[in-house]
Amino acid sequence: MLILLAFIIVFHITSAALLFISTIDNAWWVGDNFSADVWRVCITNTSTCMAITDEFNEYQSIQAVQATMILSTILCCVAFLVFILQLFRLKQGERFVLTSVIQLLSCLCVMIAASIYTDRHEELHQSHGYVMEVSKGQYGYSFVLAWIAFAFTLISGVMYLVLRKRK
Repeated sequence: MLILLAFIIVFHITSAALLFISTIDNAWWVGDNFSADVWRVCITNTSTCMAITDEFNEYQSIQAVQATMILSTILCCVAFLVFILQLFRLKQGERFVLTSVIQLLSCLCVMIAASIYTDRHEELHQSHGYVMEVSKGQYGYSFVLAWIAFAFTLISGVMYLVLRKRK
């Protein structure tokens, strides 16, 4: 039972780490000489970065991605804290339903963020606010990590729903 508990904790911490990395790191959209995320666009040759502001097309879509990624990261961390509290407070045989609901909400938020970015990526990178051509790029590893974090949070949310507290 202790090994299962350790596995669940490591799996949850991995999910949170994936969410942190995919939210913070600058690699949602990459090209030969630039990298872009939901916060800024950087030119790799000169190490010049430009923040994405309201002068960009589809800025509302970027803000929605920013908000839902931050919310999913916060919910994942809150779910971990609730799990630790429930570990000591639940009676024997009860399920970790509250932890599961919070983790599944985190899963929903990261799915919404990645889906919005997937749907709107062409319009997002056609803005005249960019100092260089960024439409000819491809999805970066932070985008892929966001989808992997979606799968991890979904799996851990279902694990918490199935899991019962044992002695």
